[in-house]
Amino acid sequence: MSSIRLWRARRRHLHIDAVLERRRGQWTVTFSRNDRPLAAIDFPDERTARLEARARLRELELAGWIDHW
Repeated sequence: MSSIRLWRARRRHLHIDAVLERRRGQWTVTFSRNDRPLAAIDFPDERTARLEARARLRELELAGWIDHW
């Protein structure tokens, strides 16, 4: 499986991406800011990974970031 960008949030001249991929039998969501890695979190299943990524997007939106595909 190749990586899938779940979302991109923008604010001013910055962007944060959440990317999902399957690695070593688990699902990993990698967050990056301006294409520089911030964090990678492993999950046992795809559903949990997607829910966590969505929760992080909601936090960013509350802080003034805008969902931008």
